[in-house]
Amino acid sequence: MRCSSRRLTSYHLMMTLLILWSVLNALLLTCHVGHWQLESRLNHLLLLIFAADYLLRLIRTPDRKTFLIHSAFDLLGIIPMHPIFAVFRLGRLVRLALYHHLFWRLGLAGKWTHAFHRFLYGTGFIYLFSISIVIIVLSALLFSVSEHQSLADSLWWAVTTATTVGYGDDTPHTAVGKIVATGLMFGGIGFIGLLTSTITDFFTRQPAAQNSAPALSPDETRQLLQKLDHLTQQVDQLQTEVKRLAHQSATHHSK
Repeated sequence: MRCSSRRLTSYHLMMTLLILWSVLNALLLTCHVGHWQLESRLNHLLLLIFAADYLLRLIRTPDRKTFLIHSAFDLLGIIPMHPIFAVFRLGRLVRLALYHHLFWRLGLAGKWTHAFHRFLYGTGFIYLFSISIVIIVLSALLFSVSEHQSLADSLWWAVTTATTVGYGDDTPHTAVGKIVATGLMFGGIGFIGLLTSTITDFFTRQPAAQNSAPALSPDETRQLLQKLDHLTQQVDQLQTEVKRLAHQSATHHSK
């Protein structure tokens, strides 16, 4: 059992180092710093490692639905369109920190971690964000093929179109490209709007939730009333006992 725990800890430590390495390498590639050819090969190698790790964990997990939900950022981190997608692998570091109770050891657990988990899963942010990324990536891929543009330029076009910025530096000229752009305008903008409204709604409701007491369920209300009745009975019995002792004391002094 102890050997298995050590292996798991070593595996998590190795993945942590690889994640940090891959993110740093992706930032260097994006900023065009260092030896581009070497960093590009390293990026492809790390992408294969994380893709194989994701597939192995998906095959071995007993609950694939839960795995897909909690590992959404891992899936986004192995999208081979642009090195910057490696940044999504940092989401796994947060899960590893929660698994080993690092936030609790550092005194950061509690309210912050609960709010973070509620923001990701309770509001549905992780689902909307994943769907938005998938729509943008697929649109960029189709735009790249139909308009004969690079994946990086197509991704830039998809992001500016989905966010309604629309700089106009890249525009579709073919019929397929215009159809893809139309689909992105309707689907992408809709999900981006839901995403931003979810974020706004979460932060605007936080002060109200902190100032208001949580509502009790019918079962909790019934249990609370039962405890209150029991406490009232105990107080009545205590008052009766105090009166009896006071009466005995007065009788004893009169004699």
